[in-house]
Amino acid sequence: MALIKPFKGIRPPQNLVEKVASRPYDVLNSEEARTEAAGNPMSLYHIIKPEIDFEPGTDEHQEKVYDKAAENFAKFQKEGWLVQDEVEKYYVYAQTMNGKTQYGLVVCANVDDYMKGHIKKHELTRRDKEEDRMKHVRVNNANIEPVFFAYPHQDELDEIVANIVKGKPVYDFIAPGDGFGHQFWIIDDAKTIARITELFAAIPSLYIADGHHRSAAAALVGVEKSQQNPNHTGNEEYNFFMAVCFPDNQLSIIDYNRVVKDLNNLSDEEFLAKLANHFNVELIGTEIYKPNKLHNFALYLSGKWYSLTANADTYNDNDPIGVLDVTISSNLILDEVLGIKDLRSDKRIDFIGGIRGLGELKRRVDSGEMKVALALYPVSMKQLIDIADTGNIMPPKTTWFEPKLRSGLVIHELVD
Repeated sequence: MALIKPFKGIRPPQNLVEKVASRPYDVLNSEEARTEAAGNPMSLYHIIKPEIDFEPGTDEHQEKVYDKAAENFAKFQKEGWLVQDEVEKYYVYAQTMNGKTQYGLVVCANVDDYMKGHIKKHELTRRDKEEDRMKHVRVNNANIEPVFFAYPHQDELDEIVANIVKGKPVYDFIAPGDGFGHQFWIIDDAKTIARITELFAAIPSLYIADGHHRSAAAALVGVEKSQQNPNHTGNEEYNFFMAVCFPDNQLSIIDYNRVVKDLNNLSDEEFLAKLANHFNVELIGTEIYKPNKLHNFALYLSGKWYSLTANADTYNDNDPIGVLDVTISSNLILDEVLGIKDLRSDKRIDFIGGIRGLGELKRRVDSGEMKVALALYPVSMKQLIDIADTGNIMPPKTTWFEPKLRSGLVIHELVD
């Protein structure tokens, strides 16, 4: 069962939301954040990327940088740029991209559910990244940014959300840069709040879609705090962390593609010949080719696009990991042919989210920076859930969710 609770959100006043709201901390670097926040003291980047308040090049992992985050968080509240709701509430957060809207419930998820595996993951986390976010949670005593969860869709929850969003949103704006729409409603009816809590209690599992490191960090800080409190009951605010939960049937995963610097000392002809051992290789031409089904890949090499279709003996449809195109391509192209053994550390490979289009793959190869590009058919939500349910872990760089959650619409403080 999924134990969730409402919380007293800390939010910007309606007229300031566009100044405060930002992209998530991990989708841009320090200099990009510095540029986006220029001339705007209310930008959330001053809290989630506080190195921008120091000289360029300042190490973001210095204690003084974390301390600056807490100082800025306090300043935002003192100045009235962030204000806490007086009573516990749920919220609805809608995102619109390319004419499609997905509706999420903003809730507090339970730390114990994460530790016991009721909140399921599909990616490995790195301890250094966990520790960075743990320091950020500790110093602010808050989850400044939400994590992105999916849940098995439920008709009554859909109806509740549909009724809520008939009302006027408290926030409604188009984000600069990407042009995605963001809307936000408050749920303050006690009966509705109680019913949402009940309905989630009947859902066996929640699934981390995006934000594995933030989830781990929030849960681990919660455990720390419970161990430090001799009067711990399990009901304290630190036992919960902020998540936006979307029904699985509203979400789609975008492809996550690869570019490689060289052909491992092979000529174009030798490389294509080796691929033919496991794939039906078909020359398409100069027009961009997009994979059209599972086990079909697009390859861009020396100005030409190829269709690669994996032979039937290269995958097992009954194996949740073996059936993934990222597994097939990692094993039979990147490892066997190109000699790339570790996707996390090999400097010869780079990864490009499908949101940037296949034209970006072509550009990176045509520029001479990369030699070959490989585009994959996107993973489905069913595949993700199957992997999480069986306790498996996806290979690195498998899923790309878009749009990203906008940070700064609401914050959860770990204070009762």
